[in-house]
Amino acid sequence: MSAEPTVATRPALPLRLLRSPLGRIVAFSATAFLIGVVIARIYDGLGLPKGAIPFSDVTPLIELFRLAPVVLAYWLLVRIIENRRIDELAPRKAVPHVLLGIAGGTALFSLVVGALWALGAFVVDGVNHDVPWLGPVLVLGVGAGVGEEIVSRGVIFRIVEEGLGTWAALLFSAAVFGGLHAWNPNATAWSALAIAIEAGLLFGLLYHVTRSLWVCMGMHAAWNVAQGPVYGIPVSGFEQHGLLASHMRGPDWLTGGAFGAEASVVALGLCSVVTAGCLAIALRRGTLVPPPWRRNRAQSA
Repeated sequence: MSAEPTVATRPALPLRLLRSPLGRIVAFSATAFLIGVVIARIYDGLGLPKGAIPFSDVTPLIELFRLAPVVLAYWLLVRIIENRRIDELAPRKAVPHVLLGIAGGTALFSLVVGALWALGAFVVDGVNHDVPWLGPVLVLGVGAGVGEEIVSRGVIFRIVEEGLGTWAALLFSAAVFGGLHAWNPNATAWSALAIAIEAGLLFGLLYHVTRSLWVCMGMHAAWNVAQGPVYGIPVSGFEQHGLLASHMRGPDWLTGGAFGAEASVVALGLCSVVTAGCLAIALRRGTLVPPPWRRNRAQSA
C-alpha cells in the first residue's frame, strides 16, 4: 500500500505576520527592550555604576550587561521565531572568521592612517605608556563590534534583504547605521553620511558575501581599536588616549575634523574600494537578491 501524501499546512495568520520581515524586526526590538528592562533591574541591584561611564572605567561585567539584551533577543529571534540554526554565528566559524575580520579591519584602517600620514595630515607626537586598554577595547571593540553588527547586519540588513532584496537592504541598513552615529559628539551631517557610505555599505556587502557575522564583528572591532587605542584618533566623535600621541593637521574634509578619520575623504575612498570589491564578488556569484516584484515575475514566467 502506498503511503498517504503529506499536505503542508499553512501557518496561522498571527504566526505569518510574526515571521514577516517587519514582524521579525518589531519582535526583535520589543524583545530587546523587555530584556533590557529586566537586565537594568539586575544591574541596579548589583550596585554597578550608572549613567555615562568613561571608557577606561568599563569592566567586562558592565559590558556583558550592556550586550545581553541584544544578544539574547537575537538568539530568541532566530531560534524561536525563525526556527533555524544561527548559521551566521556558527561556533566552529568563530575563531577563524573573527581573526580574518580583525586582520582586515586592522589593515584597512592602517592604510587610512598611512595615507593621511603620507599627505601630512596625521602627525605623531610621541608614544603614550599609560593607555587604559581594557575599557576602550571592551567598548569600542567588543561592544560596538558585537552589538552594532547584530542590529545593523544580523537584523536590519539580513531581514530587509529577504523581504525587499539586496539593494534595498544595503541602502536602508546603511542609512540607519549612519543615522545612529549622527548623535555622537562632534557629529555633522557629513560625518553621518560618510559613516553610512564607508561603513554601512561595506559591512552590509561584507556580510552578504561571507554570510558571517563573525567576520563583520571582527573587522568592526579591529577598525575601532586601531583607530582609538592604537593610533589615538577620535572614534566616531569620541576623543581617545591612544598608544600613539597624535594629532591631525589640515582641512576637515581631509582629516575628518573633531569627529575623527571616519569623516575623512581618505577613509571614504579606501573603504569604497573594498566595498566595490565585495560587490564585484557578489555580482560574479550572482547572489544579489532581487526585489520581490522581480522574483514574482520570474516565478510566473
